[in-house]
Amino acid sequence: MEIIDDSEGASAPTTCFHHRNRETGRRCTRCGRPACPDCLHSASVGSHCWECIKAAAPPRKEQLRSAVRGEDLLVTKVLIALNVAVFIPTALSGGIAGRSSSSFHIDWALNGKLVAAGEWYRLVTSGFLHYGLIHLGLNMYILYQLGLTLERGGAGRLRYIAVYFASLFAGSFLALILSPDALTAGASGAVYGVAGAATIGLARRGVPFASTGWGPMLIINLIFTFSASGISIGGHVGGLIGGVITGYLLLDPIMGQRPRNGFIAAIAIIVLSIGGSVVAMQSRYGDCETVGQGFDTLIGCERNNS
Repeated sequence: MEIIDDSEGASAPTTCFHHRNRETGRRCTRCGRPACPDCLHSASVGSHCWECIKAAAPPRKEQLRSAVRGEDLLVTKVLIALNVAVFIPTALSGGIAGRSSSSFHIDWALNGKLVAAGEWYRLVTSGFLHYGLIHLGLNMYILYQLGLTLERGGAGRLRYIAVYFASLFAGSFLALILSPDALTAGASGAVYGVAGAATIGLARRGVPFASTGWGPMLIINLIFTFSASGISIGGHVGGLIGGVITGYLLLDPIMGQRPRNGFIAAIAIIVLSIGGSVVAMQSRYGDCETVGQGFDTLIGCERNNS
């Protein structure tokens, strides 16, 4: 039997397919070509060269569709980042723990007299303020999980934004109606609304209520809302109502393909919440004015108990 010694050929150095002047002992696990470390990138199995990665990437149109569908959770991440960013000055001004109100809460949280004085923007700014790390952490954790269900799960970015802000404004409106003298803050109204929309969306696609995950969680949290002190009942219930309405119209398997009515409903909820809040608070407190920002600058507020 003739034996051929090919050890010399096996050990012969190879060069990178792209950088011809670089010797390498590695290869792309996809195409098999020799490649230097600069041209290889870690993959789920082995390492792929940049040309194989580029060839495997979806077309630009599909990348755009993927972005619109919210597969990268961009909206959820931005919302969480905004809430965390707002919490930093809140903590620095004395609101890092518990129910203590910082100067930041006084300037931006929700209050009937200040809304009557024209500071209607508090309906949205209050939704990015929190009372302490636990309050922030719980809301942001649930919001991230909701993003996985809705933004990545098929609703996409635009529907997700519509549901979120319709819920936020509806929660602020009912919080003012039920607790106008409180200093209300938190993303809970928006989170409740998104959870309600997720429950409706899953149920209308045939998922049993108990199996949606969010439905049972809402029931438990509503019991806690009505039984514990220091919680904004109006914020939670109002947000839930706003989310259910917009979710019903936007996330239906048939109507969801033509979501115009849902977006119109979301805009209507936001506009009516702002207008209704200002009118209701001015009817309650009369002509309030501010010469600056916050309670210390209020002039002429008189509660109308009639």
